[in-house]
Amino acid sequence: MSKGKKLDLNIGASWEDEWSEVNGKKVLKKKEIVEPAKHFLVFKFEKRKGKPVTLIGPFQIKKEETTILLKKIKKSLGAGGAYKEDFMEFQGDCKERLRELFTAQGFRLKK
Repeated sequence: MSKGKKLDLNIGASWEDEWSEVNGKKVLKKKEIVEPAKHFLVFKFEKRKGKPVTLIGPFQIKKEETTILLKKIKKSLGAGGAYKEDFMEFQGDCKERLRELFTAQGFRLKK
């Protein structure tokens, strides 16, 4: 952009325009609390900055129960982890060990 020229930041909308509601939009349902035996958990594997991360979820339990479960699993696994967006993230490729730990807690897993 050369000197002396100004940008026009008004791109077709004005402040006086009214907002319109979009019909047919999906509405998020409230998260239902489900007992561990009714869960159907899925494993995902990602590499973040070259390091492996194992994701397991989605969980439908209370947040307090989730933090207790995460702490217990991290301690028995010996690895770090976090709970984000209904999924638990664990450092490393530990799918088989996680499968054993979650089945011991009463969760169902995808094969």
